[in-house]
Amino acid sequence: MLEIENLEVAYGSIKALHGISLKVPEKSIVTLIGANGAGKSTMLRAISGLVKARGGVVRYAGEDITNMPAHSIVARGLCHVPEGRMVFANLTVEENLRMGAYLRKDKAGIAADIDYAFTVFPRLKERISQLSGTLSGGEQQMLAIARALMSKPRCLMLDEPSLGIAPILVRSIFQQIVAINKERGITILLVEQNANLALRVSHYGYVLETGRVLLEGSSASLRENPQVREAYLGD
Repeated sequence: MLEIENLEVAYGSIKALHGISLKVPEKSIVTLIGANGAGKSTMLRAISGLVKARGGVVRYAGEDITNMPAHSIVARGLCHVPEGRMVFANLTVEENLRMGAYLRKDKAGIAADIDYAFTVFPRLKERISQLSGTLSGGEQQMLAIARALMSKPRCLMLDEPSLGIAPILVRSIFQQIVAINKERGITILLVEQNANLALRVSHYGYVLETGRVLLEGSSASLRENPQVREAYLGD
């Protein structure tokens, strides 16, 4: 579904990604773990067209989408939920969801997908008319994921969904991420600071360090890797 070859990104003279290659098979959950500054968020931003790649290729469903405009990438079914949630604070929950469907014209389908979003995250239904800026951090994260689902993605990229959220809500959100993958067959590329949790819900993982892939393997094998356990799992 998603294939990255020798991706390079730089901010001015500072290289952020040094020729990274990875694959995300269709209907899988793949995670990127690594310390702050490893290049994980830059990776997602380059894939989704928010920063320019200086070298390499991004292929989505067999098509070269390298440096395509972000809205064109969303229209193809690849959607990015950024770090920090980025909900429209002055719009209601329902208005945020409708913004997620901005490129769509199928009114009945949009209504059905709003209903689906409310079955995934029932709290959002309770707050349908509430301004999203007044929601808790966890509720805003639910809204950011639900808004992304409104674009009818085939592949969803999630950047730090557990950041700044109460542990009880983190568990609930991750249960729903797994459910979205299983029930809707949506491919997920997950960047997550909680490596333990990320490796439990994903099928395959990559460990990034200073803009390079340090390790890769099945999530189960990475959980047992002494290097990963010491650096990221606190063992």
